[in-house]
Amino acid sequence: MPERVVTRRDWLRAATERLMRVRFDGAPVAGESAVRPDGGVGVDSPRLSAELLLRHVLGISRVELATRPESAVPAAALTRLEGLLRRRVQGEPVAYLIGQREFFGRDFIVTPATLIPRPETEILVETALEALPSAGVAFADLGTGSGCIAVTLCAERPGWRGIALDRSGRALSVAGRNARRHDTAGRLAFVRGDFLAPCLAPESLDLVVSNPPYVSLTEYAALSPEVRDFEPVTALVPSFADDGGRRARHHHHPAPEKAPGHTPGEQGSGEKAPGAEVSEKEAGDEEAAAALAHLRAVAEAARTALKAGGRLLMEHGWDQGAAIRLWLERHGWEDVRQYADLSGKDRAIGACKPGRPILSKPQCGEKHTVVPCAHFGFGMKNQ
Repeated sequence: MPERVVTRRDWLRAATERLMRVRFDGAPVAGESAVRPDGGVGVDSPRLSAELLLRHVLGISRVELATRPESAVPAAALTRLEGLLRRRVQGEPVAYLIGQREFFGRDFIVTPATLIPRPETEILVETALEALPSAGVAFADLGTGSGCIAVTLCAERPGWRGIALDRSGRALSVAGRNARRHDTAGRLAFVRGDFLAPCLAPESLDLVVSNPPYVSLTEYAALSPEVRDFEPVTALVPSFADDGGRRARHHHHPAPEKAPGHTPGEQGSGEKAPGAEVSEKEAGDEEAAAALAHLRAVAEAARTALKAGGRLLMEHGWDQGAAIRLWLERHGWEDVRQYADLSGKDRAIGACKPGRPILSKPQCGEKHTVVPCAHFGFGMKNQ
C-alpha cells in the first residue's frame, strides 16, 4: 500500500496543533510564551513556529508556501522536520533551530551563545540613525552579542565605523559572521573585552550604544522557559554575567519547603519577626539596584569615551526607565530622553555628554590605537 502523501498544508496544520497542545509547568510567564487558559505556559506563536520550520527545511519563501500549499513534503524533509519539531515542543526557540532571526529587515545568524534579537532593540538603531549625521560617526556597541546593532548601524550608514565589544569569544565569532554576511566587516572592529573595565579611549567616540544585561533575579525566575532555559543567562542578568553564569542553573528551581518557624525572618510561632518587612523591602531595593548595575557601568564607560556632545543610547527593562533616568540626570548627563516600544512602555533611554557636539570622521594614527584592524584609528586604549 503506497504511503500517504503529506502536503505542506497537512504538515503545517498538524505541527501547529501539536505545538498548541504544549504546556510548560512552572512559574508564570514574563517573557515571550503565551499563557494558556489552564494557567500553564505554552509555546510562543505555534503557527509561525511551524511555518518557519517548514520553510527552513524546504528552503522556500513565504510566498511559495502560500501559493503552493498542496505540494508534497519529501520523506527526508519529514524526518528532519520531526526532529526540529520535537525540540520546539521542548521549548527550544525557533531562532536557534533555524539558526537565524530577522532584525531591522535583515537576517542575522544566532546561536545559543547569543541573545535572540528582538523588535524592541530596533528602537536603539532607529534613534541613532535619526540623531546622528549620515557620515563620519565613530561608535561602540558594548555587549554586541550577535552584532545585530553594530552591523545594522554600519549597513544603514556606509559612512560610519564602529567597535563591537563583548566578553564572549563565541558571541564575537557570530557577530563577525553577521558582519561578513552584510558586508560591514571592513568598518567594524571586533574586540573581546569587558565594558566594566576601562577599555575605550577618552573622547574618541560620537556614539555609545548598548543592550546590556538588566534582568533582575526575580524576573529571571519568572521568565518563559523558552528564554530562561535556552538563552545565555550572562547576557540577561547582571549578577550572573559577573560570575560567568555559575549560579544561574540553580536560581530558577523552587526552593524546598521548610517547616513553619524555620524560615529566615520568622519566629518559632510562624509569626514574622520584628523588622522582617523592612528587610524584605531592603532586599527588593538591593535587587532592583543590582539589575541596574550594567546600565550604570555602560553610562560610566560612555562618559569617558564620548566626545563632548556625544550620545549614549541603552535598552532597559520596562520598569527601569524612571530609575535610570534619575541616575543619568544626577550624574550630569544632558538631554535625557526615553523611548517607548510599540506597546507604549519605556524600553530605551538616550542622553548626551555635556559640551558642544564635535562630529568628525575618525582619523587614523591616533596614539591610543590598538584595534586589530590597521585602518581603525579610534576607540581603544593602548594595552
